[in-house]
Formats: sequence, C-alpha cells, structure tokens
Amino acid sequence: MKAAALAFLVCPDCKEELDLRKRAERGAEIVEGTLSCRRCRAEYPVSRGVPRFVQAGLYASSFGRQWNWFREVQIDSRNGTHESEQALYAATGWTAEDYRGRLVLDAGAGAGRFAEVAAKHGGTVVGVDLTSAIDAAYANIGERDNVHLVQADIFRLPFRDGTFDLAYSIGVLHHTPDPRAAFARVAAAVRKGGGFATYLYHRYGPVRRVTDLIRTVTTRLPLKVMFVLSAAAVPLYYVHRVPVVGKVLQVLLPISMHPDWRWRWLDTFDWYTPRYQWKYLYPEIFRWFRESGFGDIEVFDEPIRMRGTKDYGDLRTGGA
Repeated sequence: MKAAALAFLVCPDCKEELDLRKRAERGAEIVEGTLSCRRCRAEYPVSRGVPRFVQAGLYASSFGRQWNWFREVQIDSRNGTHESEQALYAATGWTAEDYRGRLVLDAGAGAGRFAEVAAKHGGTVVGVDLTSAIDAAYANIGERDNVHLVQADIFRLPFRDGTFDLAYSIGVLHHTPDPRAAFARVAAAVRKGGGFATYLYHRYGPVRRVTDLIRTVTTRLPLKVMFVLSAAAVPLYYVHRVPVVGKVLQVLLPISMHPDWRWRWLDTFDWYTPRYQWKYLYPEIFRWFRESGFGDIEVFDEPIRMRGTKDYGDLRTGGA
C-alpha cells in the first residue's frame, strides 16, 4: 500500500477518512500496518502490502485459488502478447489517451491483467478484488507507482460515491450473488461525466444450457480436483479442432479453444468452478446503465460489452 491511497480510501461502512499506523515499510510501500476509521473506530489491517477490508473470499473463493495458480498467464508483460490490452479495448473502447491522468477503478482485478494495461497508459489504477487473487495482483504489479490494490467486497467498497473518472468490471459482475446490485455499487463510484464499462456473459444460444448442466456437478467438486480435471482441455483442444466431430464435442463438452495451453487450462477452470455464473440479454444491461444515470451508451461485440457516461456528461477525451 502507498500512503497516497489515503486520498481516496474511506471506511466502507461510514465513509469517513482513515488514519494509517505503519509497522513495516519497503521503499514507498507500506507492507504492514493498520487503517483506523476516524468516526466509527473500525480497524482494517494492511498485510503483505495490501489494505484488507474483508476477512476472506466469501462467495468467490475459487478465484483466489485460480489467480494464484495461474498468476502470470494473462499478464501481457509476462507472456509477451497484447491479448489483455486488446481485451480491455474490446470491452471499453477506451484508448491510451483516455486513461492518461485519470483515476481508474478496476472492479474485480484478479491477477491484475487489465490494471497493468491501464497503468501502462498513464492512469492511476485502483484494483479491487474480494479474494486472495489480490496477492497475485500485488506480486505482478503492486509496487508500480501508479497502481493501488485493495482487498474489498464490491458490495462494500471503501470509496465515496463519485470518486473515479473511469471504472470497468470485466468478467466479474456475473460471478456475484446479485450482479444488478454489484453494478450499481461500481456505477455509484464513478463521478459525473465519468465512464463505466462492463463485460458480462450472455444467455443467447444453446451451448450455455450445456455448461450450466455440467456446472451443477463441477461446482460441487473440490477445487484441487477441478484443477486436475480442467487440465483435460489441454489435449482435448486437438480433438475439438477435428471437423464435424469437434463441433459436436464443443456443444456437448465445451472447453476453451485458446491456442496457448496454459490459457485454455485457466479459461476452462474459470468456466466450471465459480459458485455464481449469471447470464444476461443486452436490453437488461442497457437498462442497468440507464437506471444508474448513464447516457451515451455504446454496445460492443458479444458476449455483452457495454459502456456509458455518467449523467450524460462528457469525458474530455473521446473515450466514453
């Protein structure tokens, strides 16, 4: 944690400012310490460089394991690709100029794949995750000057409303117990004239019914068992590429078809292990934006990628 985070962190319950007591530092990083609320006197630990506003991963514990097991797979600077940068652009439409000098909320940071991109483009990025995935993100990008990482619940964010210039939540909201409420909480954190972008699973087509059926079994299995079983996607990829046979198999037993074996192992594990996995239609998400005060709403390619501007305002770039 950097001391500069005190400029935007508040008590998640009463929204009062926090005082910091340091116990261990490493350069600009506060590695161990305590945050204390000035009003309600609640205390929150800073441990291993991360301020923590939750005790455990709660409903999303599978992601904590996932991102520590697959910590570097999707990090552009580690895998030598631009896949995360391209995925962030596909979901938001924001360019490098849109991030420069902005305070950006990454709601559901995982191992930090998108936060790395936004920070590279000059944004000051605040990555939030409910689980121990935040430790994977910290190992990847946590000591960068313009990156702040926080372990917190999306339903109980330690920020005041209207704090952020930009916010995105990519592949996260549909894994919460109440995605509509989670959307509203992130949306509230965006300032007037700021932008919000999101990506959620859709419920178009027959394949999702098959994965939903398989998930009735896989979500009940121990995560270590699923870690091993999802590795089957590595060799099955070649069978799924066989004409005709592969198309049938991809309906009956969907797996990731990413060409990188580590990535498809990760993606397949990601599909079949989370406790919650809601799916939506485009009009539903469009209404969420409108109900939260967003206009200039733009819809991108599937699954469901959408962005809007708060209170029909205008970003000074062409971004939202």
